[in-house]
Amino acid sequence: MVLVMKVEIGNKSIDFDVQYGNRKNLSIHIDSFGFITVKAPKDTSKEIIVSVMESKGKRILEKIHEIEVAREIPKAREYHAQGKFLYLGKECFLHELIDSSGLNEEALKRNLKKFYINSCRTIVGERIKVFQKQLKVKPKIIEIVESKAKWGSCSSDKKLTFNYRLAMAPIEVIDYVIIHELCHLIHMNHDRSFWRRVGSIMPNYKEKEEYLARNGHLMSL
Repeated sequence: MVLVMKVEIGNKSIDFDVQYGNRKNLSIHIDSFGFITVKAPKDTSKEIIVSVMESKGKRILEKIHEIEVAREIPKAREYHAQGKFLYLGKECFLHELIDSSGLNEEALKRNLKKFYINSCRTIVGERIKVFQKQLKVKPKIIEIVESKAKWGSCSSDKKLTFNYRLAMAPIEVIDYVIIHELCHLIHMNHDRSFWRRVGSIMPNYKEKEEYLARNGHLMSL
């Protein structure tokens, strides 16, 4: 059984999933995307769950902040031909990605962003076909967006969005985010069934999560 709950910690509203099972103790898990799952013994009351969440509130907010900082703080970049930027997990000189001749910093940054957006659109468009066949699902809309906090998302109306900065990640990490969001077309929550489905396509998905957690702050303009 999975339950979606919300708790107010400080001035922040926190959404989280609750998984009930045959266990003795209640535990709180926060993954590299910032999703929170509470694993609780059967028949644990909502009041107890909220109380535990509130008691751990300070650490929960600190962890969420760490994840947000890792994604939001950009590394200082040098916008010239020899400036280095990530593309598919490898460092490349700017002139290897776009034409850098005769352009000022503002134009270089604008053109580089367009490059990543277009590259991400192409890569996701190609790779998603493979996995949607395996999962037997099909999104209604696929969009490439700019986001400071999310690598991908899935809405209840089957719209998938992907952060253009994913083009900076290795292809297998991009594959993981695609699989993750496609699996949400089957399971909207992060319950056991969801993770089993992700693992059935990519058994080592946790390694990809860890890559994003470690390197997300480097994937920036």
